[in-house]
Amino acid sequence: MSKVFLSAKLPTATTQILADHHFEVQTYTGNGLISHAELLRQVSDIDYLITPLSTQVDAEVIDAAPHLKLIANFGAGFNNIDAAYARTKRIQVTNTPAVSTNSVAEVMIGLMLALSHRIVEGDQQMRTTGFPGWAPLYFLGHEIAGKTLGIVGFGNIGREVARKARALAVNVQYWQPHRLSDPEERSLGVTYASFADLVANSDFISINAPQTKENHHQFDAAIFQQMKATAYLINVGRGPIVDEAALLTALQQKEIGGAALDVYEHEPKVTVGLEKLTNVILTPHIGNATVEARAAMGTIVANNVVLVEQGQAAKFIVNG
Repeated sequence: MSKVFLSAKLPTATTQILADHHFEVQTYTGNGLISHAELLRQVSDIDYLITPLSTQVDAEVIDAAPHLKLIANFGAGFNNIDAAYARTKRIQVTNTPAVSTNSVAEVMIGLMLALSHRIVEGDQQMRTTGFPGWAPLYFLGHEIAGKTLGIVGFGNIGREVARKARALAVNVQYWQPHRLSDPEERSLGVTYASFADLVANSDFISINAPQTKENHHQFDAAIFQQMKATAYLINVGRGPIVDEAALLTALQQKEIGGAALDVYEHEPKVTVGLEKLTNVILTPHIGNATVEARAAMGTIVANNVVLVEQGQAAKFIVNG
């Protein structure tokens, strides 16, 4: 009987698929994230590893699992896995793309609305000092209709953000290394901008890009100085794209209007000082934290284990 190790608790439907196909399933049930040392102990005799993106699967872990056939990452990203090294060991690495697209896009739009209308700030005030009563100039925010959203990274999630934003009468421009065709841009109602122009002209900037070597600290002190003083930065992509120390300084010096982060440079840690600012929203990486998205992700990873066990090709291989 082949063994599967889950380095975190997964939806019941996921484990049920594995049980229905007669796998021996072991799950890490400890408090917090699994440690590197514990992961090394658990993988010595397994055939399949299903792991969330919070688990680092490096060469040492891969070497400790001589029978490993597949690393199925529970997430669209896979920078937590040394996929290139796994390939040298003939171990397939898969991810779960697309199924979290709508959820992440909804969170992005929610954060944009929350920042603009000061919703979180207002909630905190009601829970502490309260408010003195309705007044014409009290606690003013801004409408998002007519504003310009700049999207950095225009894959599935970026495009879905654009669709939802356009439905709210927001003007959308985007930047990524490769421009879309004219028909694609027209169908989405978006315009292409250089990175410099997007930074300078956007009222909101949404980071929806995957993490690469090239975009580490793409948003640094120099970029924040080029943004509008009223602009908001929203990161639902990957934490290291933003230099959080520089972001903190930019916010403290009022170089930009505010920020919302769902991912972090040193996740799960947050740069000290950001939590004290009223114009910052911090959420615990909940972009795809919906019952619907997580169930779909679980189905993909479980089915990939089944496919490989049956001698078939897994879906969504990232190191093929």
